[in-house]
Amino acid sequence: MTSENYKHLANDQKEFSLKEILRQVRILYRYLLSKWVAILLFGILGALLGFFYSYFKKPTYLAVTTFVLEDDKGPSSLGSIAGIASMAGLDLGTGGGNIFQGDNILELYRSRKMIEKTLLTTVNFNGKKILLVDRYIDFNEKREKWKNNPDLVKISFFNNQTGEIPNFSRLQDSILGTIVSDIDKSYLKVTRLDKKLSIIKAEVVSTDEFFSKSFNEEIVKNVNDFYIQTKTKKSAENVAILQQKTDSVRRVMNGEIYSAAAVSDATPNLNPTRQAQRTAPIQRSQFSAETNKGMLTELVKNLELSKISLRNEKPLLEVVDVPVFPLYKEKFGKLKGIAFGGMLFGFLTVLFLIIKKIFKNTFSEN
Repeated sequence: MTSENYKHLANDQKEFSLKEILRQVRILYRYLLSKWVAILLFGILGALLGFFYSYFKKPTYLAVTTFVLEDDKGPSSLGSIAGIASMAGLDLGTGGGNIFQGDNILELYRSRKMIEKTLLTTVNFNGKKILLVDRYIDFNEKREKWKNNPDLVKISFFNNQTGEIPNFSRLQDSILGTIVSDIDKSYLKVTRLDKKLSIIKAEVVSTDEFFSKSFNEEIVKNVNDFYIQTKTKKSAENVAILQQKTDSVRRVMNGEIYSAAAVSDATPNLNPTRQAQRTAPIQRSQFSAETNKGMLTELVKNLELSKISLRNEKPLLEVVDVPVFPLYKEKFGKLKGIAFGGMLFGFLTVLFLIIKKIFKNTFSEN
């Protein structure tokens, strides 16, 4: 067979395949057209279900806080001063690494510790002090779902008599863990607006406007406070230690000065031949005071350097936008529900009929 014959055969096969595909499409189209009543009925059913879904679905409220967090810096400008101080056995806290590098602070928002601490925050609701976890239970109607379990219905995370949060039982910890997981997955979202920017956005969405706003404000406050305290913990401890030593030396020095004056006052008309009774104690007190003065001078100098280091390490964390009432309200519209439900059920019906037709043809050929 020549090459021209091969080309003609290949063209015939392509033409045959294309014609076969078009023929099958026409057959399928006519089949679906014959089932238009079923497709229409299921489309109407989907539209009705979409309408009822949008009618009974509660609107959600979005609370958003944006804040600026300074980027990690390079070596501190106090590096040379810190080096000199380290030779004297002092650590000004400038050489430590950054605990929260990159997007670690975003994960801190999702930690159980921060979410649980926020849930156990006391807030004012209609003139009454409640915990945010109790508000979560109320608007999610959890107690109604727990009505068949007396232990769950009576559970409380707040001691009404003492006004304190009690030590939790295994059941309380279990419920808190479930709520924390639910909030992490469905309520809370924290993102960096742009990798090149230092602006972070914290969003809380729920069906309760008060909970969305209060939880958003409290978790931002808790996480940011924890971030600053942890970031500056080492330097703050150094400042506290140096402050304590400085105050101690100052008290000793003042005591020696007063001791010298007290010795002089105690011997106003001393016999000249007994000068040792006055001179020796006075000189001893003066020498001790001068020694402590030198120590105090160095301690005050190092204390001020530590305070400067602490201020330098304290990160810039400035809130830009906060949630205010009324919050952004998102509701699934009835027209949207009708259109979405009708299209979804119509598509699923068409898909089912096509699969059914293909299986029927396959088995009939076999």
